[in-house]
Amino acid sequence: MKHARCAALAALWFHCQPVTADTTVNITHDLARVEVLHNGVAVMVERHPDTDNMLDPDFSLTSRPCPPFCVQPMQLAPGVETIGELELLRYLARVGRDAGVLVIDSRDGDWPRRSGVIPGAALLPWQDLHPAHSDPERIAEILMLRFGAVRQHGLWNFENARTLVFYCNGPWCGQSPTNIRQLLALGYPAHKLKWYRGGMQDWKMLGLTTVAPD
Repeated sequence: MKHARCAALAALWFHCQPVTADTTVNITHDLARVEVLHNGVAVMVERHPDTDNMLDPDFSLTSRPCPPFCVQPMQLAPGVETIGELELLRYLARVGRDAGVLVIDSRDGDWPRRSGVIPGAALLPWQDLHPAHSDPERIAEILMLRFGAVRQHGLWNFENARTLVFYCNGPWCGQSPTNIRQLLALGYPAHKLKWYRGGMQDWKMLGLTTVAPD
C-alpha cells in the first residue's frame, strides 16, 4: 500500500522514495524523500535524520526589529497562492523538467551563503526587480530571458510566462513579497505567482535539505 501511494505521488512529483525500515524522520507518513534537480544535478530532499538536530542560530531569534522584519500576511495579494512545504516540493520536482516553472530565492546579501538555499531554487535578489535599485533594461531582461514574458509594442504579454514560486527568510521577511508586488505592478498574472511564506525559517525548522548557493 505504501509503495502504491508513493507511485501515485510520483505521478505528480516525478521522483519519490517510499518509507522503508531504515527511514524514521520522513517528510510525510508515506514519503521519505523527493528528488529534485539543482542546476541539472539530482539532489535528494529529505529531513535531517538526527532527531536531536537543532535549528540554526540565524533562525532561532524570535524578536527581530520591525521595520524592516515585520510579520507578513497570510494572503499577500488577491490571486497569489500561499503554499506550504509539500506544495513547494511539487514545484521543485518540476524544476529542470518543466520549463514552465521557476522557484526563486529572493534573499540578498550573505543570507544564501550563511544558510544555504532550497535545492532547485534560483537566486534573484529582491533588488533586481525593484525600479529603485535596478534599471528598466535589467528588469526587462529578467522578464524576457528568465520568466518567458514577451514585450509587444511597449506592452508586456505574460500569456506564456513561467509560473514563479518565491521565498525568502520566513514569515518576518519582506524580500519575496517585494518581488511579487513588483511583478504584479508590471501586470504579471497573479495566478502565475506562488509564495512560500514559511521560507527558510520553516524549511530549516523541519530539518529539510539545503545546498550551497552557486
